[in-house]
Amino acid sequence: MKLILYTKTGCPWCDAVRSFLNEKKISFEEREVLGNKTFFDEMIVKSGQSKAPTLDVDGAILADTDMEAVEKFLTKRGILK
Repeated sequence: MKLILYTKTGCPWCDAVRSFLNEKKISFEEREVLGNKTFFDEMIVKSGQSKAPTLDVDGAILADTDMEAVEKFLTKRGILK
């Protein structure tokens, strides 16, 4: 399983999702999009939008999300029990 978390510096929703993933000991790669145009463009191509946080779990996209939706998304995929 590969999880990519697209974030924006200063985004409280991004901070909450990052903390949640760390708390649950779920490994992820964080890609901050404001300081990296390549990551920003990649997020837009994958999700069709420019808002963060956005998750990519093995190609399944959850865009412009919050912690509650992330928990449901990961549970549905068997990553959380």
